[in-house]
Amino acid sequence: MAKILLVEDEANIRSFIGRGLTEFGHAVTTAGDGASAWERIAQERFDLLVMDIMMPKISGLDLCRRFRQYYGYAVPVLMLTALGTTEDIVRGLEAGADDYLVKPFSFAELNARIKALLRRPGTETAVVAPLLACGDLELNYASRRARRGTEEVDLTEKEFRLLEFLMQNQGAALSRQVLLKNVWERDFETNTNVVDVYVNYLRGKVDRDPARRLIHTVVGIGYMMQAK
Repeated sequence: MAKILLVEDEANIRSFIGRGLTEFGHAVTTAGDGASAWERIAQERFDLLVMDIMMPKISGLDLCRRFRQYYGYAVPVLMLTALGTTEDIVRGLEAGADDYLVKPFSFAELNARIKALLRRPGTETAVVAPLLACGDLELNYASRRARRGTEEVDLTEKEFRLLEFLMQNQGAALSRQVLLKNVWERDFETNTNVVDVYVNYLRGKVDRDPARRLIHTVVGIGYMMQAK
C-alpha cells in the first residue's frame, strides 16, 4: 500500500480515480488544484504524487517543478494527461515527472505504473521481488540475468535495465521518450535511435522465435512487453 496524493481538478474524475486507487489498497489524499496540493505537500509526507497537467491556480507542470526544487527526486511523480503528443509528454518529463499516463486509461494499467514507480531504488516504499516474469521469460535481480524457458540469457547492464522496465510495465505502451528518461536517466535528442538499437539487441537474445515474441512494437508510440 502507498500513501498517494491525487491532484485532479475535475471532481467526478478525481472521485472516480480516488475510489479505484483505494480499492487497490492505497491510502489516497485528494486535491482539486495545484495550490491546494502544494498546501497538502507541506503538511504531509507522500509515497507518490499523481497529478493532472491542466489545473487551475498552479498547473501540474509548475507543481512538479516546484516539488522537485524543494523536495528533490526521492518521491516519484506520475502525470495524468489528455495531451498525448510527444511534445506534451517530453514537457512533463522535463518538468520532473517520472512517468505519464494518457487519459482514458484502465485502473489495472494505472496500478501497474504505480507499483513499478514504487519499486524503484531510492523510493522509501521500494520492495524488490527476486524475480520478474512475462510468459516463460524470467528476470532475476540477484544474478542480473534472464532465462527464457530453459535457456539462460546473458545481458549487459543496460539491456537488463531496459528489459526490467519493460517487464515492470507489462501491457503498457511505452514511448521512446519514457524509455530514455527511465532507463538511460538522461535527456537525448528526440531523434536518437538508441532505444530501437537496444530493443533489437534484446529481441536477438530473448525473442528469437517470432511466434513467441514478448516485445511488441506499438506503431506511432514505442514498445510494449506482453505475453500473447
